[in-house]
Amino acid sequence: MPVLSMFFGIIVRMYRENGGRHNMPHIHAEYSGEEVVVTLDGEVIEGKISRNKMKLLEA
Repeated sequence: MPVLSMFFGIIVRMYRENGGRHNMPHIHAEYSGEEVVVTLDGEVIEGKISRNKMKLLEA
């Protein structure tokens, strides 16, 4: 999965799917062993990361 961004220890990735149907566009963010999947509108699909890191991700 390609890395889109890395900041303050947060790694942001996006899957690329060839020829198939995936969920609505979303990103995966990891921090310290935790992972959250977030739509491009900011809605959490699954998982969680610490509140202060989530605020950085939303910004």
